[in-house]
Amino acid sequence: MLSVKLVGYSILFVSSCGALDLSFPPDFKFGAASSSYQVEGAWNVSDKSISVWDKYVHDSPHAISDGSNGDVACDSYNLWQRDIEMAEELGLHFYRFSISWPRLLPNGFTNYISKDGQEYYNNLINGLLSKGIEPVVTIYHWDLPQKLQDLGGWLNPLMTDWFADYAKVVFSLYGDRVKTWITLNEPIAICDAVYSVGLLAPAVHVPDVGTYICNKNTMIAHAKAWRIYDKEFRALYNGEVSLANQVLWYDPLTPDDEDIAEAAREYMGGRYSHPIYSKEGGWPPVIEKMVAEASKKRGYKKSNLPEFSKEEIELVRGTFDFYALNHYTSRLARHAEPGEELHLLGDAPDINGKFLVNPEWTRTASDWFFVNPEGLRRLLVWLKKQYGDIKILITENGYASGAGLEDVERINYYRDYLEQVLVAIKEDGVNVVGYTAWTLMDNFEWMHGYQSKFGLYEVDFDSPMRTRTPRASAIYYKNIIKAHSLIDPNSMSKDEL
Repeated sequence: MLSVKLVGYSILFVSSCGALDLSFPPDFKFGAASSSYQVEGAWNVSDKSISVWDKYVHDSPHAISDGSNGDVACDSYNLWQRDIEMAEELGLHFYRFSISWPRLLPNGFTNYISKDGQEYYNNLINGLLSKGIEPVVTIYHWDLPQKLQDLGGWLNPLMTDWFADYAKVVFSLYGDRVKTWITLNEPIAICDAVYSVGLLAPAVHVPDVGTYICNKNTMIAHAKAWRIYDKEFRALYNGEVSLANQVLWYDPLTPDDEDIAEAAREYMGGRYSHPIYSKEGGWPPVIEKMVAEASKKRGYKKSNLPEFSKEEIELVRGTFDFYALNHYTSRLARHAEPGEELHLLGDAPDINGKFLVNPEWTRTASDWFFVNPEGLRRLLVWLKKQYGDIKILITENGYASGAGLEDVERINYYRDYLEQVLVAIKEDGVNVVGYTAWTLMDNFEWMHGYQSKFGLYEVDFDSPMRTRTPRASAIYYKNIIKAHSLIDPNSMSKDEL
């Protein structure tokens, strides 16, 4: 039973869009999300093998802001029934979670399927369905089996087949009940954050070359998995498959910077979208040109961005049923000045782009994350302009805070960003079909450990039972779902909150 008491406060609710109808389309769906390494724990139970994150946090605890790890996390491996209960309390239409590759296939390959791993996800899927909640399943959310990383990981072109084989097992085991699939979560994180800056596990720092090899391999891996589903499972189960891209919005710092802002959108979003969603396929032409020029200046004989063959372009092009969008924040873009130092973490040297933050944007508890609701609307309109009237499912959006149940800032964030979603739908004609709150509960937030809180539910990580308690934002989100409309937080009684 949801129950939160708040000390007196008020939340301003002023629609920036005048007489906008605040109701969502009848078929619009609301969900919440998590990922396996961030919530499951049970890192070494049964026959599960080591993931790249298991190895990284144990070998380099100093790389995590609080020195923590995901060994136990939310203990969702044992507390999955409570997770389902929370989803039911909120009235979610769907719950997005990911499957741990080393839990299901401990060898990384398909020669051995873990019975315990298979049963865990069966229990979770069946439990959700028994409550009328749709499972939305991510096949890969960064926890690569270390055994495959030892063979080169995402820099090995054979990874495209290894991933496709893994995806086929997952489709075979759960496709009769799962109708919405995400192949890869945020390939920009898998590639750029790993190989350009060595920030995320496995933290292999090989800039210039590694990022772009990974970029191409993730596109082909996704495409192979999508085509397996399309050929072997679609007629049986009638599901939908895509991949989830993390895309920031880039506004020009000045009118003269519009070209570099557009290049930034293509560089950070288009590299992982254009090969799949555009009519022509392949790399965004402007990025192909700019990376070739940057590679030449660094002394390389050819572009570091590997070419797609004609066959590869056709393999990847059109491998989607919807656009899965993860979005949190925005940046301002300008041309770099001559001789100005550009950083791989935060700028884009290969397009000569410098990225800044508008001082008027509110900073959250995460150092990379600033609030700019209008950026989401502009991004949705841009995606429609780039790729046509495609169906868009927002697969992650949420707010980073500190501890505490009275999370007024998170309520404001959801209110303001959801309002921009409505504007995009009703005034811009963007086909947004659903929204996913990140995250259902506090979890292991990668480099920020447990210091950055995104959860609708607060988790007591000092409790053996990892007690989950709803925040005020959980009640607010529940009321939005129930009303199927954006609502004024002040319309709810404090007892409800």
